[in-house]
Amino acid sequence: MPPDFWFLIALGTAIAVLLFGLTWLLSLRLNNFSFVDVTWSYALAVIAPVYAWLGGGLPPRRHLALAMATVWSLRLGTYLFFRVKKHHPHEDVRYEVLREKWKGSLARSFFFFFQAQAVLIVLLSVPVLLACVNPAAELSGFEIIGFVVWAVGVGGEALSDAQMKRFKADPASKGKVCQIGLWRYSRHPNYFFESVVWWGFWLFACGSPWGWATIYAPAMILYFLLRVTGIPLTEECAVQSKGDAYREYQRTTSAFVPWFPKN
Repeated sequence: MPPDFWFLIALGTAIAVLLFGLTWLLSLRLNNFSFVDVTWSYALAVIAPVYAWLGGGLPPRRHLALAMATVWSLRLGTYLFFRVKKHHPHEDVRYEVLREKWKGSLARSFFFFFQAQAVLIVLLSVPVLLACVNPAAELSGFEIIGFVVWAVGVGGEALSDAQMKRFKADPASKGKVCQIGLWRYSRHPNYFFESVVWWGFWLFACGSPWGWATIYAPAMILYFLLRVTGIPLTEECAVQSKGDAYREYQRTTSAFVPWFPKN
């Protein structure tokens, strides 16, 4: 690894620890831990410019990696900010569950939880960092393909979020299941395209030395979406709120990869 890689990893970690520490303090003051999701999304837009500024790689590659990281980060972070703000002071159900679980040591437990998110975002930022320290004189095929995959992911996620927002804004949709646009072909198109984004980041990183090793980044995102805080919890809440209508949606519609619905 280039010597500036380890320096930038340390600097990115320090920035992330500070960001999530401040978010923890804000969350305690507001009594709402949902804001960690906003910081998690915005954090890459704070760390990536440092990598691009101090990295010694080819400027066009650094600028493209920075643009990819910033666009993803600001789009998702802004979307989540307004969602959290709209529901404040009510928390996301995930944090209500954690409150109950950690009620004996709430502040301390959430502090370590927030710092775990800081470590996670630093790990996920490594594909961007590798591109920023790569001095190769030309963009590779991996980087071009990675950018295209990333763009498809960002565009698909933005479209699915917009379709869901429009559905929820319609008073006639109250109590119904969203099956418009991409939601007709997948129960979670936003999660699917989020996964596509990170496969794009990985492919882009493959144009740099050791970039292939960052395959853990899309694998981690996929695991969280499929097994942890993504589909399982979302589906559980949807069944509780919409009952048989959502069970029928589960029967006919692909959970993740968009596909034609069953009859």
